[in-house]
Amino acid sequence: MPRRWTLHGLNNGTIFSWTCRGVSVLPRVVSYAIGDASTWIAWRMMHGTRAALADNLSAIFPGETGRQRERRARVTLRAYARDVIDFLRALRASPDETQALFSHEPQHMRLFQDLLARGRGVILVAGHYGNWELGGVAMRRVFDLPLTVVAMAEADDDVNEIRRQIRNDLGIDTVEVRQSLDTALQIRKRLADNRIVALLMDRHLGRDRVQVDFLGRPTWFLRTPALMAFLTGAPLVPCFIERIDGARFSVTPGEPIFVQTDIPRDEALQRAAQAFAAQLEVRIRRRPEYWYHFYRYWDAQHDSYDQLA
Repeated sequence: MPRRWTLHGLNNGTIFSWTCRGVSVLPRVVSYAIGDASTWIAWRMMHGTRAALADNLSAIFPGETGRQRERRARVTLRAYARDVIDFLRALRASPDETQALFSHEPQHMRLFQDLLARGRGVILVAGHYGNWELGGVAMRRVFDLPLTVVAMAEADDDVNEIRRQIRNDLGIDTVEVRQSLDTALQIRKRLADNRIVALLMDRHLGRDRVQVDFLGRPTWFLRTPALMAFLTGAPLVPCFIERIDGARFSVTPGEPIFVQTDIPRDEALQRAAQAFAAQLEVRIRRRPEYWYHFYRYWDAQHDSYDQLA
């Protein structure tokens, strides 16, 4: 398991609930100013997080010094805070405001409709890149599609409950990983009901992993999405939510990935995971400030090798 998945002390119930309340009553420009100041303080005070972000960026900027990458880490923290603010504001937006928040092409909606017409559901895969939480707002309130989110429980119970309530209010069904022995069966049931099931794929859970080449390095990705696609025939559809101007976001599905069934299973799963990794890598290299891992991502890959040795 990665040593640290959350943004340390900032991801606790008190701070998160205050953030939710503050964003709901303050103008966006004031929320942004508070977020910018808070992340500057975090960047200055949380040396481990700053160093971890800088180390993660070494795969993208190998020629830069640690100090240069640490300056980039500040931009990442600022971008993350603004993404959280815009996600929370979107929860209380009017229908017209919600429509104006997103930019998408008509063919994107047709893509989901055509894939759902196959009757096998869709597995929506994303990485910790861009405003993936805002994607739930887009899928429910803009595309009006049935959505299930497969999520790892937050380390803080209060944060976990707030996030679950947010998904409930959006009409999003939640399956929590490792809360029961039948997680895979629950996912298969949702796909059989022809729902869209969303998972983040760029972090593995113990032995639930498949190796890919990612940003020029061997990396473990989550195996379950590709396995579920192999077993059910549901396509994997990468999706990316990116800020395009001010407080507007693009919703961009990637190229659907159909897991092959005419080759050995492990090979098929690795090929599918690699196809997603390649699409995610293109996005991250283009907008590295939107890649959100607040622990030493590359060290976590080596930890997994050691644990299984």
